[in-house]
Amino acid sequence: MTTSHTFENLPELATQLRERLETKRYVLLFAFNGTGKTRLSMAFKEQGKQGDGEDETRDTLYFNAFTEDLFYWDNDLENDAKRVLRLNRDSHFFDGLQELEMENRIGPLLARYADFDFLIDYETWEITFFRDKDTDGAPLPIKVSRGEENIFVWCFFLSVAQLAVDQDEGSPYAWVKYLYIDDPISSLDDNNAIAVASHLAQLLKNANGKVRTVISTHHHLFFNVMCNELGNAVKGFLSKEIDHFRLADTGETPRYHHVALLKHLHEVAESGEVYTYHFNILRNILEKTATFHGFGNFSACIKQDSDDPDGILYARLVNVLSHGNYSLYEPQEMLPENKDYFRKILRDFMDNYRFNPELFPAMDKSAV
Repeated sequence: MTTSHTFENLPELATQLRERLETKRYVLLFAFNGTGKTRLSMAFKEQGKQGDGEDETRDTLYFNAFTEDLFYWDNDLENDAKRVLRLNRDSHFFDGLQELEMENRIGPLLARYADFDFLIDYETWEITFFRDKDTDGAPLPIKVSRGEENIFVWCFFLSVAQLAVDQDEGSPYAWVKYLYIDDPISSLDDNNAIAVASHLAQLLKNANGKVRTVISTHHHLFFNVMCNELGNAVKGFLSKEIDHFRLADTGETPRYHHVALLKHLHEVAESGEVYTYHFNILRNILEKTATFHGFGNFSACIKQDSDDPDGILYARLVNVLSHGNYSLYEPQEMLPENKDYFRKILRDFMDNYRFNPELFPAMDKSAV
């Protein structure tokens, strides 16, 4: 039976995470986009601050959307020649940048994922990317893709994280007690997602144990690899309800795409707390299943009843109810009639496509 806890707000949840990290080295959180992962990482970070101004201390080195915003492009619109990535020199994230010889730390990491090189200008606080050089040996600047940029920023963070977990004497990151990593692979394909997850897990497992880590993601494959790599971690599924947040322990439940989503839909169908956006998730599962089995449309995965031999009615319902104005940010509970349709389509799908029954206790068919 899944154990779950509710929290009125994200700071309350952040406090709970800090308490769990007193006895555990890792916390892994899965949550859909719009749940509040980034805001949770900032609430966690804020709770580690003490004092202000020059006397301020902190304990969390974090990676999230705000970290990525510390890097921004200057596309040289006037000359259209020298495109560079600039650094926000006011951020503590870049403390001791030149003394740490970051090129030598980032380079070997970047070589795992990319085929371009880079130079950091410590006077102008800008980064030049290049693949080739001119006849004088000067780099020929290029603008890398968004995915390549994300990989570079991730490698930059990873090199800083390595300094933090090593806790070398005199390191500018000796203050780090926690790493909080939120969605590091938002623009990566599955191959790179696996590589990033495996590399990150090795870094954490080889750490000295003084630094504790929270990782949150909406990427099922990344989450699954991290769960396998960090087997003794706290594993949780975070969801946002009408007036609270819910954190459910996943235990050792497999978190592959379809199993993770189906288990969540099964639980909400049983509880009766079915919201409009759950039809979007159901449609996503139907479409992936249809593709896997070679069908041209998700309607092929909807049971055809005698009074609807072509499955048109329920296919139209899924179409309509998965394309309405149903936001994850302001979830609306379904009407009772639509809950019944949702339960029937889900129940028939799971009857037709067999899954491990231990993960899905029998659905109450009297409710449909």
